[in-house]
Amino acid sequence: MRPLIVVCLLIVSFLVVTLATNCKKDDSNDPETVTDIDGNIYKTVTIGTQIWMKENLRTSRYNNGDPIPEITDGAQWMNLSSGAYCNYDNNASYADTYGLLYNWYVVKDARNICPAGWHIPENDEWATLIDFLGGEEVAGGKLKEKGTTHWNSPNTDAKDTYGFRALPAGYRFGDSFYPPGYYAIWWSLTEKNNADAWIITLINTTSKSYLESSDKPSGLSIRCLKD
Repeated sequence: MRPLIVVCLLIVSFLVVTLATNCKKDDSNDPETVTDIDGNIYKTVTIGTQIWMKENLRTSRYNNGDPIPEITDGAQWMNLSSGAYCNYDNNASYADTYGLLYNWYVVKDARNICPAGWHIPENDEWATLIDFLGGEEVAGGKLKEKGTTHWNSPNTDAKDTYGFRALPAGYRFGDSFYPPGYYAIWWSLTEKNNADAWIITLINTTSKSYLESSDKPSGLSIRCLKD
């Protein structure tokens, strides 16, 4: 009987080691995180050769600790030529889900709004993401969160293929706020001209993504990319 007992013990040992190894592998698949200067924690996702935050930025300070002014007045917002942020509809309850809205002067500020080791993507870096996803015709669908919990119907072809979890945070232009549900719009670091900068836009009614431009005072979302 002893040989049989030895064989059984070996089998049990093998199963224990296998289970432990599998558990370790599962742990390694947990999403990594990054923390901003305010202590907000963001999950990250690898898409191709790039590592992105999978949440919109919601910090109220530059990475060196300097505060970013919160501007609620629409006329004051439009007349700025320096960095500022706001909540959608000046309502802080939106920030946890959709992040904050920032003008482009925040994006360009040398103090960097992204955590150390991260940056706001330039136009060619957004283009790299879009190309990896198959081009402008389909990239939007592969980035958008699935379903209609946050996106308004029909949320066309939303697949969230890699877990980027694009959310429609709305945007600000002067006194007007355009509501969440329809558009996800992020700044690019790349300037178009003295008045405008490049952005990427996703819409609830199409699978397309759009590299276009917007007025620098617009209040838009930010996603950070790892250096």
